[in-house]
Amino acid sequence: MKAVIQRVLEANLKVDGELISEIGQGYVIFLGVAKGDTTEDADYFIKKIPPLRICEDENGKINKSIVDVGGEILLVSQFTLYANTSHGNRPDFLAAEVPDKANELYQYVAVGLKKQGLTVKLGVFGADMKISQINDGPFTVVLEKPDKK
Repeated sequence: MKAVIQRVLEANLKVDGELISEIGQGYVIFLGVAKGDTTEDADYFIKKIPPLRICEDENGKINKSIVDVGGEILLVSQFTLYANTSHGNRPDFLAAEVPDKANELYQYVAVGLKKQGLTVKLGVFGADMKISQINDGPFTVVLEKPDKK
């Protein structure tokens, strides 16, 4: 499992021109699910994201979490995070989980983050989504679960 977290001032997501979700200050999180990922992997993200201190405090220091600033999350499923571009010019996505299992874990992460007290808005799994966002910073981090030993 992999997440690209972008700090934003605002963001919205549309499908076929229809507004589906919008947030103010917070994170747009692109979440990729790899083959073999489990709820245990998802739990790592559910626990790691809320206290992650990547928001600015009153002195402009990166010292606050999304919880501290009352931010919102736009969570978007993104199988392309598992693109393999090592051969040729066309990526393959063989490392990405099959859609049913990926959606199950995507929804699991959304519910888990909501249980942590966060406002979480969703994209439409598998849809052609159009996302507009105003990045804050810009500030982007990649979160991956450490390899299983």
